[in-house]
Amino acid sequence: MSAVEIIGSPVSSYVRVVRIAFAEKGIPYDFRPAAPHSADVDAIHPMGKIPCMRHGDIELFESKAICTYLDKAFPGPKLIPDDALGAAQVEQWISFVNTVTDPAIIRQYVVPGYIIPGMAQKAPDRACIEAAMPNVDKQLGILEKAVTGRTWLVGDTLTLADINIFPILAGAVRFPESAAAMAKYPNLKAYYDLHAQRPSVRDTAPPLPKG
Repeated sequence: MSAVEIIGSPVSSYVRVVRIAFAEKGIPYDFRPAAPHSADVDAIHPMGKIPCMRHGDIELFESKAICTYLDKAFPGPKLIPDDALGAAQVEQWISFVNTVTDPAIIRQYVVPGYIIPGMAQKAPDRACIEAAMPNVDKQLGILEKAVTGRTWLVGDTLTLADINIFPILAGAVRFPESAAAMAKYPNLKAYYDLHAQRPSVRDTAPPLPKG
């Protein structure tokens, strides 16, 4: 079968999740940078969102679906445990991160506070940042509790639960308020610092502007 093609923007946290997963599985792929709603993306995702995947005649969208496919279709380290409880706990954290953690840290703080103003060469949106920070701090506190005494969110090895949180924490440590908040949570900071050294995480770092 032909090579796997990943379509999306390198700055997208969800695209980065997929790229980290492919790297951890040792699966080669072709990366096609593309913005949301571009022709390549619209051809696969009905709402024009990223990432998308093409593998021969197979087309998939949504990062969880793409990662589930690669974990079941290819050899390499298992990213979703085979046992029922482990698989459910991975799904639990992915769902929580996608519906609660990512919106609080990326969609309500990083993007409107720093990314959008930076694209327009404007100063960070201080009102947006200040409004978002209580929830950012709350989410970091939840993750602090989750990783205390643990190396991984689920079980004793890397899973998709961890992979989904890495890009969000990477976004948090780039900007001063969230970086200061993370410093209050030593277990979460140690968890991030440890896994930030993984080649899959380092090699997929996006060219985000600094705060």
